[in-house]
Amino acid sequence: MTKAYWVAHVDVEDAAVYQRYVAANAAPFAKYGARFLVRGGPREVVEGAARARTVVIEFPSLEQARACYASPEYQAAKALRDPVATGDLVIIEGYDG
Repeated sequence: MTKAYWVAHVDVEDAAVYQRYVAANAAPFAKYGARFLVRGGPREVVEGAARARTVVIEFPSLEQARACYASPEYQAAKALRDPVATGDLVIIEGYDG
């Protein structure tokens, strides 16, 4: 089964409130088998533009990645994030080639 990924680029306006989102997303991520590969950290933008924070999360399958995003648990966590962060999120299937 091919893995899938969430790739997110995020600007956080209130780090303290954002931490509530981080705490709330732990349960749905565990439920759907998510594993963080990149969670912020130092980086170098060599082409184009990027938001301040990059996150890459691995899921066992595209179905699990989609189900996590659509789940009531994740949507509740997302509701905490939305007022204090702006981001772009792509759900993408991995390459097994």
